[in-house]
Amino acid sequence: MQTVAFVSLIIVSIALIAVVLLQSGRSAGLSGAISGGAEQLVGKQKARGIDAVLSQATVVLAVLFFVLTIAVAYFM
Repeated sequence: MQTVAFVSLIIVSIALIAVVLLQSGRSAGLSGAISGGAEQLVGKQKARGIDAVLSQATVVLAVLFFVLTIAVAYFM
């Protein structure tokens, strides 16, 4: 159980970092570099939808991160 929780914690941590980096900030960060050209083709409405999904994914991954951190600390 400890190994499963630890491996899950590593996977969630990497996913959380990736999702945070993909979100657009004040300077449009990595998200602007990746989807900047596609945003012109698809439109601004699609970009807002993607930002909403990334925001929700951040919340879910953050909750999972805290739960798994407590689980790993409990099993150690």
